[in-house]
Amino acid sequence: VQLQASGGGLVQPGGSLRLSCTASGSIDNIYVMGWYRQVPGKQRELVAAINSGGFTQYGDSAKGRFVISRDKERNTVYLQMNSLKPEDTAVYYCKWSSRLYDYWGRGTLVTVSS
Repeated sequence: VQLQASGGGLVQPGGSLRLSCTASGSIDNIYVMGWYRQVPGKQRELVAAINSGGFTQYGDSAKGRFVISRDKERNTVYLQMNSLKPEDTAVYYCKWSSRLYDYWGRGTLVTVSS
């Protein structure tokens, strides 16, 4: 499984961005897909995840502002980020997991600054 993340960039506080993570390869055994973020000196943290049944989970920082969704036809997971804050600045990574393996995409940088 290969993952291609995109959609990062520079946005002003209060603005929105939508990240995309598109998978290629054999994804039949994938059962959960998620977004994580990392800033220098800190551990990577969960932002949001969605499983094959559509159940979603959000990290505390994302609740009420971010929405994770999935387009099965396009093998793509989205992260809609609204009301962005400077503290949301980070490299965002997507991860798709089967029972045996985790697959990570390359990160996409999100910078929230005026």
